[in-house]
Amino acid sequence: MHQRFTTIRRHTEDICRPLQTEDYVVQPTTDVSPPKWHLAHSTWFWEEFVLAKHQPGYKRFHPRYAFLFNSYYDSVGERVLRLHRGNMSRPTVAEILDYRQYVDKQMIRFLETLPDHLHGLIEIGLNHEQQHQELLYTDIKYILGHNPLFPPYDPNFRETPALAAATSGFTDMPEGRYAIGYTGAGFSFDNEHAAHEQFLLPYNISNTLETNADYLAFMVDKGYETSQWWHSDGWAWVKEHNVNSPLYWHYIDGRWHRYALSGLQEIPMDEPVTHISYYEAAAFAEWKGMRLPTEFEWEAAANKIAWGHRWEHTNSAYLAYPGYQKPPGAIGEYNGKFMINQMVLRGASVATPAGHSRHTYRNFFHPSLQWQFTGIRLCKKQTW
Repeated sequence: MHQRFTTIRRHTEDICRPLQTEDYVVQPTTDVSPPKWHLAHSTWFWEEFVLAKHQPGYKRFHPRYAFLFNSYYDSVGERVLRLHRGNMSRPTVAEILDYRQYVDKQMIRFLETLPDHLHGLIEIGLNHEQQHQELLYTDIKYILGHNPLFPPYDPNFRETPALAAATSGFTDMPEGRYAIGYTGAGFSFDNEHAAHEQFLLPYNISNTLETNADYLAFMVDKGYETSQWWHSDGWAWVKEHNVNSPLYWHYIDGRWHRYALSGLQEIPMDEPVTHISYYEAAAFAEWKGMRLPTEFEWEAAANKIAWGHRWEHTNSAYLAYPGYQKPPGAIGEYNGKFMINQMVLRGASVATPAGHSRHTYRNFFHPSLQWQFTGIRLCKKQTW
């Protein structure tokens, strides 16, 4: 546990290593947090939920950091509003790194004699930090991608790493009852429970994700100008925000370019499209005469399809499974209170840390959001 803690904590700082000091405090939009805040919040989690509660005589690094770096835990206390995280020029980046070092030293000593009943809490903390590692990548991309200079984060970063080649076409899934939810002995989040069976009618799910070329065809066919493809809320979102392409796409000198973590480049048409909202994914599916899979269809087929490039939109609202029990206390705020007005995504992405993905993992976002590495997998429409 000690070595794993150290490795994960170090990786968070490694993600930030290419940044300049000025990059750490920028917050271009409410949904994006400054890298400095991620470094501090992921440290606050260990201080607040482990050391302050379970280490006798623990002295907090700073009495006001609990207010500055709480995210959404109402039962823990007051906090800085999310949209104001970028207003904090102080504490400095150096002070935040000192905070991390202070807490890490305390945690390493604590882990040497870790009580058995706290192993689960430590696992939540490690997985929480890994979630913020993914958010760091996507938030850094938003910060740099909205700079007019389009500075690269890392010129060698590949947003579509090589995976096993997938066979084109569709996988046919028979009617039946399928096991859904986590049943293993390792870590899982509370929203992956309770495991249960789900009856599914026969369906056909694509073996591959939709590409940039596929999506460009939708755009050329005036997909963003044709209301019939869109949900009512989606069409209102398109009109209100003047959306006409995926996030980070730019039409320059007669060619489509995209901002990637490696910098501004012509769009590679054979790669999976990304930074697509649920609204766009659903409209594209309708235009193509197909549909998005439900999260249950996705999970039932997960061992038959290649996944991991993008978080894949599903047509499932983020709701509790039958028998779900929200954990008591502040940890119960982690997932349960967000089970409304959001849609489920499945899979993983290039930003997902190694060992942090599984076929039962339920990611979730509001349907208008584009800043994550999201993509599209389709199912054929059935007629009965």
